[in-house]
Amino acid sequence: MILNKIPKDKFLLIAGPCAIEGEEISIKIAEKLLSITSKLSLPLVFKGSYRKANRTRLDSFTGIGDLKALKILKKINTEFNVPVITDIHDKTEADIAAEYVDVLQIPAFLARQTDLLVSAAKTGKIVNIKKGQFMSAESMKYAVDKVKQSGNNNVMLTERGTQFGYNDLIVDFRGISELKKLAPTILDVTHSVQRPNQTSGSYWWKSRIY
Repeated sequence: MILNKIPKDKFLLIAGPCAIEGEEISIKIAEKLLSITSKLSLPLVFKGSYRKANRTRLDSFTGIGDLKALKILKKINTEFNVPVITDIHDKTEADIAAEYVDVLQIPAFLARQTDLLVSAAKTGKIVNIKKGQFMSAESMKYAVDKVKQSGNNNVMLTERGTQFGYNDLIVDFRGISELKKLAPTILDVTHSVQRPNQTSGSYWWKSRIY
């Protein structure tokens, strides 16, 4: 497991474009991130969604084609020797994505979807579950259990913020200690305090917070 190879006092950075938009730009982002993390001696996991399935508008950009984007992720993995992570949205996607990436990520809105969690677990890949904005930290135990009881102990969690009213998200730091009891925990520092109509920049960042 990637996390087991990283010293406990090391900062793990997960970063990359929200969605894969093309090979050239993805390669440039990977090169830039690696130049930064190499100077700082930080481990990097490159993140890019091969398809965004939860866009607000019907005409929003969702991707350049599943296999085309997955092949770009694999190329980055191979050429730069860096682990890669991507989202999956349906149980039928797990085996396909697992052929190209090191980590399968479960989006926050789908954190309770049993079939999706089980399918991801059965690939044997690391499974990163983003905590649903509507869920308590303690309730993530059941999502973790679904993965582990399917025969895969390679699981980690991401704090993605907690719903505060209708639109705002906040980070409830009391919950982080609870998440850490369940699995290695990541803080999504861009989405976790998100507000409508505000963007978080060109890159998508997350860090481990043991």
